[in-house]
Amino acid sequence: MKKIGFLSFGHWTPSPQSGARSAADVLLQSIDLAVAAEELGADGAYFRVHHFARQLASPFPLLAAVGARTRRIEIGTAVIDMRYENPMYMVEDAGSADLIAGGRLQLGISRGSPEQVIDGWRYFGYQPPEGQTDADMGRRHAEIFYDLLRGQGFAQPNPRPMFPNPPGLLRLEPLSEGLRDRIWWGAGSNATAIWAAKLGMNLQSSTLKNDETGEAFHVQQAAQIRAYRAAWKEAGHAREPRVSVSRSIFALVDDRDRAYFGNGQEEDQIGFIDERTRAIFGRGYAAEPEALIAQLKTDEAIAEADTLLLTVPNQLGVAYNSHVIETILTQIAPALGWR
Repeated sequence: MKKIGFLSFGHWTPSPQSGARSAADVLLQSIDLAVAAEELGADGAYFRVHHFARQLASPFPLLAAVGARTRRIEIGTAVIDMRYENPMYMVEDAGSADLIAGGRLQLGISRGSPEQVIDGWRYFGYQPPEGQTDADMGRRHAEIFYDLLRGQGFAQPNPRPMFPNPPGLLRLEPLSEGLRDRIWWGAGSNATAIWAAKLGMNLQSSTLKNDETGEAFHVQQAAQIRAYRAAWKEAGHAREPRVSVSRSIFALVDDRDRAYFGNGQEEDQIGFIDERTRAIFGRGYAAEPEALIAQLKTDEAIAEADTLLLTVPNQLGVAYNSHVIETILTQIAPALGWR
């Protein structure tokens, strides 16, 4: 059994061929898709965060709105780029959104990937300390955020406060109990997956990771997940971790599916996310249901994960993406033992 959700990058473009031509379109359609996914029996509605792009950016207003419109579905990110984040303000935003949602947030965070502008985090007022990289800075912001979610007081109260204070040092409010157990790290390498396990964060492994062995993407990703779980066990955490992978998966069941995605077999792709880092991008899947089921059975990383996020083409509209999700839930997942 697996939890199955969708992951939207929230693209929009003014093109007449797009079903999402503005930021307002994307935001409102994202809420509608989460509501539809919950009605279909999906388990999660997740959103990617990018800056300086025509895509979803500031996540917490959207997460809160989705939380107010739904009752059961998990609501998350995959991922928030921590190089851009003020960890203290983020604790307040996350706590508020989680309380509105009734404790359903699943926040994926990460050191981030290459963005639309050079060193975009500088425009947000952040700069790595001397001798550190922007990746170090992102991980440090994540550590502060994760530690603050413990809810321990740290700030000295004003002896003449405007409002009465509880005794002792003060913490950030509102705090949502249990949210700390629902923080995920988006790991691009085996080393950062192990780092996340030691800290006690869940693992999000996407369709992009450092090419560390030259093997097929799903084989490398499965090895990353096993290394993460071994490190988690060694760390002695009390709870069981969660692990998600994301995939583009389309069952070709009608003429729309074949027109959009029936153009042939996809393969892993090799590229460079910066001048030093060779990366491997995982293939997508698009086939008639019987062939699709056979292909997915061979994906080692999906087999290792407890949660699968289906990346959706949000510019094709809520109705079509609901169809994509429903087809996977009803025709593919049962045949694979996911439902």
